[in-house]
Amino acid sequence: MPPTIGVISAGDMGAAIGAMLAANGVDAAVSLAGRSALTRTRAAEAGLRDAGGVPALVEQSGLLLSVIPPASAVSVAEEVADAMAQTGARPVFAECNAVAPRTAERVATLIGDAGAPVIDAGVIGPPPAPGSPTRIYCSGPDTAPLEALREYGLDVRRVGPRVGQASGLKMVYAASTKGTTAVWTELLAAAEAMGLTDALLAEFGDAPGPARAVKSVTEMPRRARRWIGEMEEIAATFEALGLTPRILLGAADMFRLAAETPLAGQTSREPDPELRAMLRLLADRAASGAI
Repeated sequence: MPPTIGVISAGDMGAAIGAMLAANGVDAAVSLAGRSALTRTRAAEAGLRDAGGVPALVEQSGLLLSVIPPASAVSVAEEVADAMAQTGARPVFAECNAVAPRTAERVATLIGDAGAPVIDAGVIGPPPAPGSPTRIYCSGPDTAPLEALREYGLDVRRVGPRVGQASGLKMVYAASTKGTTAVWTELLAAAEAMGLTDALLAEFGDAPGPARAVKSVTEMPRRARRWIGEMEEIAATFEALGLTPRILLGAADMFRLAAETPLAGQTSREPDPELRAMLRLLADRAASGAI
């Protein structure tokens, strides 16, 4: 039986990972101190045990999985490092967020300075469920504690010996999926602004590629706030390699536009918006100078 797995935090992805572990007999815990009613509901449905505050979660866990919006990755690592200093506990820390390799290295330094081992990880695919294609890629000097979770329902794959490699894989993959969703959002909003949506959709016809892309656009607004930071992390990844960051910074701008609409307040438990109404809202905001 593995040690208690602490999950930070019980969002859609974190709760699903925790639910998979709990369903396979793992003691999966979370800190619900100060969290919303929806987060508490997700945690209860997932079978996650409330450990109390972050220091208690750190103290009780043998392995911590940080699964949060990328913009919070460093501040959460700082909070965990402080909790380690406070409690004397040194659980393995898996940085599972959509961050640039340099951000993963910064997190590794913070946690490493606190005396705990660090694993770099990147989650690719939807929140895990039985039969889902979700993969958790990992890298670092010793990834065995995370790889051990293969026995408890998770598809964990090692990609290299260095912190930053798993995060790098997540970055380039997310550029191909969420980055292209931003492109589709912009071109469809432009077509709507010019009164050409019907003509454009007719030109696409029943081709599967555009149909999938249009669906991804209507699923995007409730994720837009999280995806802004992810696009900025991808941009930083590319810039560090001497490539242009501007393509993905533009994607961040499109998600920022969506994040400023009422649609961004919806949750995964509500229906996705109707395409034309969503495009009209974005086109109108863009025309008002929102970007």
